[in-house]
Amino acid sequence: MATSGKGLEHVVLGDSSLTLVAGETGGLSYRGFDIGELVPRASYEGVVHLLLWGEPPARDPPERLSAELRERRIVPHALARRMEAVPPGLPPLEAMRSLLSLLGSPEWRYPPTDEQGLDLIAKTPTILAQYVRRSSGRAPLPDRPELGHVAHFLYQLTGEVPPAAKARALEQYCIMLADHGMNASTFALRIVISTQSDLISGAVAALGALKGPAHGGAPSKVADMLDAVGTPENAERWVEAALGRKERLMGFGHRAYKTEDPRAVLLKQIAKEIADPERLRVAEAVERAGVAALQRKRPEARLFLNVEFYGAVVLEAVGLPRELFTPTFAVARTAGWAAHAKEQSQDNRLIRPDVRYTGPAPGRGWPASPA
Repeated sequence: MATSGKGLEHVVLGDSSLTLVAGETGGLSYRGFDIGELVPRASYEGVVHLLLWGEPPARDPPERLSAELRERRIVPHALARRMEAVPPGLPPLEAMRSLLSLLGSPEWRYPPTDEQGLDLIAKTPTILAQYVRRSSGRAPLPDRPELGHVAHFLYQLTGEVPPAAKARALEQYCIMLADHGMNASTFALRIVISTQSDLISGAVAALGALKGPAHGGAPSKVADMLDAVGTPENAERWVEAALGRKERLMGFGHRAYKTEDPRAVLLKQIAKEIADPERLRVAEAVERAGVAALQRKRPEARLFLNVEFYGAVVLEAVGLPRELFTPTFAVARTAGWAAHAKEQSQDNRLIRPDVRYTGPAPGRGWPASPA
């Protein structure tokens, strides 16, 4: 039964066939496929296919969809000129908000189409990478059609064709971040779509929600925390001091999960394969110290690692600077945003919740004007 609650906790807003977040048991699945099945086996393009059309492709990577994403990731000259209006030197996440809005045009009408969804998924990494290069005085790179969606994004950012292990690690990260049910950014997008607005407007709203550190804006803060800890031997002392100052341990706790975030478990395994060994030792020491300290202080809260903790370690290991951690989260999540926009429009009703009024009773008199 739907109930009221602060932050809409436990309020059921509707039905969705996309993603099941089983918070009590630590489960996550897309259209019935467990994330533990998808991460080692699927391509990101295959997951896009699954989210948009409900079934896995006959072959993975799907040739037709991969070809369409390759074609759509090319930025037309007129759009590239519009993008130049965004001044260089902004933090990438700030710039990304404007860049996404510039993707829109009068053709982006309601209801959102599959073609629009693929355009959002394909072009978002390109416009972000091209902006980053322009901000640093580097020219955009020519397209490398032999590279898949995620590998091409990493190539555009670094200027080098990434080693297979790094490209695959980032692809697995993107698969894990492709969707996560009715999270804050997806809820923001679905509210916009429910007004019969367009997909780009919904994506801009979603990005605004994702920016907040309570949602997707915290991975870089995890890296900052690991820097502050410095060595494995310092982890327990640092954690106790931080909690003593009532500071939040970044990368710990998730609103949905009452046990380990399954994505954190998978990302830890990936980090073991590609991360700097010393960095990994620091992270593991902070994990042990943090979980133990939180269980002592708040045993009822059941606080464990979330996706951002080892996500930060993996993003570092593939060569991304910290200011690109949350934008990369957004690049991955475009698949879910496109799928949710499509689902919302297929059985749409304006999302307009009520609120309990707690102000003064009606009937107050307005002060008389001085004579």
